[in-house]
Amino acid sequence: MTVATSLDRDRLARLMAAETAAFERANPRSRALFERASGSLLDGVPMNWMVRWAGPFPLFVESASGARFVDVDGHEYVDFCLGDTGAMAGHGPSPTIAAVERQLRRGITHMLPTEDAIVAADELRRRFGLRWWQFTLTATDANRFAIRLARHVTGRPKVLVHNHNYHGSVDETFAWIGPDGDVVKRRGNLGAPVEPSETTRVVEINDIDALERELAHDDVAVALMEPALTNVGIVLPDPGYHEAVRDLTRRHGTLLIIDETHTICAGPGGYTAAHGLEPDILTIGKTIGGGIPAGAYAFTEELGDRVRASIPEEDADVGGVGGTLAGNALSMAAIRATLTEVLTEAAFERMLPLGSRWADGVDGVIRSRAVPWHVARLGARAEYHFMPTPPRNGSEQWGHADGELEQFLHLWAMNRGVLMTPFHNMALMSPATTAADVDRHTEVFGEAVEALFA
Repeated sequence: MTVATSLDRDRLARLMAAETAAFERANPRSRALFERASGSLLDGVPMNWMVRWAGPFPLFVESASGARFVDVDGHEYVDFCLGDTGAMAGHGPSPTIAAVERQLRRGITHMLPTEDAIVAADELRRRFGLRWWQFTLTATDANRFAIRLARHVTGRPKVLVHNHNYHGSVDETFAWIGPDGDVVKRRGNLGAPVEPSETTRVVEINDIDALERELAHDDVAVALMEPALTNVGIVLPDPGYHEAVRDLTRRHGTLLIIDETHTICAGPGGYTAAHGLEPDILTIGKTIGGGIPAGAYAFTEELGDRVRASIPEEDADVGGVGGTLAGNALSMAAIRATLTEVLTEAAFERMLPLGSRWADGVDGVIRSRAVPWHVARLGARAEYHFMPTPPRNGSEQWGHADGELEQFLHLWAMNRGVLMTPFHNMALMSPATTAADVDRHTEVFGEAVEALFA
């Protein structure tokens, strides 16, 4: 075993400069399109987070299929980002395309239900167990609507979230624990409508004492939680944590939302089914539409009946819940096909072992070089952390982040035909991902570590 020395920052800077130069030489067409885009698109991209990719400009995509895509300069990539879960079903799965093409000719949206909505809801109910379902266009909307309805039926004002959570762009979730233990604006919270402390309580995942203390105020309408943290880096719950969460929320009259948008990677019914969770409300988005915008939220039978009984029919189209395109026919067709024909039990039987294979490959590289890093896995999703042991909460993971190192590893991989999620060191498997794709990442990752610690 070759023992790694501490990271040489000068070496890292030299390697990054070389990789940046190689990227620029290899991608003249993407560069030209980026320069052209800068004339009308703010920062040259259609959405601001696209500036986060490694390299001086983003790749422009020519086509994508399955677990691969080709850029405008003709380079093919193994895609482990998969639209940050939006394309977890793979790019352009045939059943979803066929269903969408059929529906396009029969009407895209008309504010009336289709049979596809029934099949989609029945399938979600079968997988996750909750009785009553509603559809949105995004997981953010699903969370926003669920929070409003939870406040409505409980008469309480506040929301409780995990520190370093991810629930889309929901205002109440852009808060974290400050140096003095107070709830403050999270970094990047732009234009906050009110101070987060007015709307939100925040606890670290796995901190049961803090959860009990915050719930004891009896002003929390709902606890909104990913069952495992993902966007800060994979942080898994301790054994017994979710049982304690469920006990405490029930004891204090607080509703519980489980957000499965990223954690559906744990299995066909997400972390909820895999670990027997019992939420009052469940939210999900991104992948269920196979790339077509789609989201959903659900209630238990008892809570759904309370919600329905509390809203007069004449108020069903107001109150901050809904949207003209929510539940549209095209999204319903996409969800039905994706859930029943693409992200099936058989697909997960292939994807979950690939998640293990990816994690084992990275772990083998780390161990062979004695690099003080760690690999975490959540079903078909896995990630390496720049710390030697698993983080127990979001703050630990955040404290070990290394933006320069992360950018280098991403750019190194991209220059060798492997795409990772841009915000952290995460990989996701799709039904189209192969063992050869996983092994290619292991090879490229090993070369990067060797270059860093040679």
